[in-house]
Amino acid sequence: MRKILFILMAFGMTASLMAQPQKSRVQSNRNATAKKAETATVGRAALMFPTAVDVPENPAWRRDIYRSVDLTKDENAALYYPVEPQGGDMNLFTLLFKLLNTGKIPAYEYQLDGIEKFQQSYRMHFKDMLDRYQIPYEIDGNSINVNPVDVPASEVLSYYVKESSYYDQNTATYHSRIVALCPVLHRANDFSLDLQKYPLFWVNYDDIKTYLSGQEVMTSNINNAARMSMDDFFSTNHYKGDIYMTTNMQNKALQQYCATDSLLKKEQARIEKEMSDFEEHIWSTPVDSAELAKRDSIAAASAKGKKVKASDSKSSSASRTSRRVSSEKSSGSSASSSSAPRVSVRRQRR
Repeated sequence: MRKILFILMAFGMTASLMAQPQKSRVQSNRNATAKKAETATVGRAALMFPTAVDVPENPAWRRDIYRSVDLTKDENAALYYPVEPQGGDMNLFTLLFKLLNTGKIPAYEYQLDGIEKFQQSYRMHFKDMLDRYQIPYEIDGNSINVNPVDVPASEVLSYYVKESSYYDQNTATYHSRIVALCPVLHRANDFSLDLQKYPLFWVNYDDIKTYLSGQEVMTSNINNAARMSMDDFFSTNHYKGDIYMTTNMQNKALQQYCATDSLLKKEQARIEKEMSDFEEHIWSTPVDSAELAKRDSIAAASAKGKKVKASDSKSSSASRTSRRVSSEKSSGSSASSSSAPRVSVRRQRR
């Protein structure tokens, strides 16, 4: 009896062990199916709610410009209010400050040339920024605690924004997207009552756009229900800013070669017009081979030569026709004069 019981127990254990791999395979198949469904959902969401696309490695045309975004203007106020967090709402700098304090995003030192450098050697330490700009904090073990009242969100009155506009020949599309952000602190010093600008740090937009997409802002003073995410605010170019620098071979800002404010405004307007003209005229470029052949220099020269030959042949034929008509006229007049009878009048004698 014991032998029979032992055999039955062994058979049950074997059956359970054989069933476990089958269950695991079924579960893995279910997980794979769910993952595929989730991927498909994400793909559909990306099509329905497009965000900023990545800059291709080899665009046919690209222009990098730097803008100064003034948060005191109504167009950019969505990035400044609320100055102090209210429920789940907070402004852009408060969000960046919290992400830096928790180590979720990296920040990079602002260099004197104003060019962002996203290398490890330029990585900024959060504590160094707090010490440099005299922001109070407390150290609790491995964490840094900053009182929300001490966060200088009210003093960050502008941002430096690097914007890249490019034409992607692979998709025949024109895009303009944010590459980097730099909050600028406006603070009076001991020597002057005027507010001085202190660029704090650069952040790579790719590092923060996931967090920006989860933070909404109010975008209208009239309709307070009009809201969008910070990522959409930047991706749809709702912000307004003046150009202060472009990527150029001499690495010069506009103020370095514009002596007066009027020249600076003219230069800003000229660059803006260049950008708008390129975007407007890029779609008028003919793609038909016949049209391209017409605009080709060799084809145009040959066509011009054909026109010249045609005009010469026309002029020569016209001259031959005129000469023939004149000769016919002269011959006709001589023939008429020879065939006419002579009339003589003789005096009669009386």
